[in-house]
Amino acid sequence: MGLFTSINIAASGLAAERLRSDVIADNIANASTTRTPEGGPFQRSRVILRPKNAQPYFRLPFQPEGFDNGAGQGVRVSAVEKDSSPARLMYDPTHPDAIKTGPKTGYVEMPNVNIVTEMVDLIAASRAYDANSTMANGSKAMFMKALEIGR
Repeated sequence: MGLFTSINIAASGLAAERLRSDVIADNIANASTTRTPEGGPFQRSRVILRPKNAQPYFRLPFQPEGFDNGAGQGVRVSAVEKDSSPARLMYDPTHPDAIKTGPKTGYVEMPNVNIVTEMVDLIAASRAYDANSTMANGSKAMFMKALEIGR
């Protein structure tokens, strides 16, 4: 295991959780948006995380091949996809986006965003971000102690 592997893993987690928090904030901000440029109500987005595969990375030129395990594994964002669950219906015949004809006359299609679910996801993302930050700081402290021992 390389010296910076733990920091690489924590950094990938920090970046992924930051993006996840941004997507959740966008969902919350658009919880009542009934009209989008694509047409129809806003659809909730979610982040899909996958383990990081071995990809090209910087290798120290003087490190022997046997001591190099590759880049830290960590996570990567594989996609940000729309949730395809159906929109909520709310009865408001005075709303400009209310359905004009058919069996759903007077109903408005609202976004499929549940504020409670989004807040729980935001708390989980925040805790995961904190855990990755603590891991990076712990690794840094271990490296500093190792340097002090080497003096």
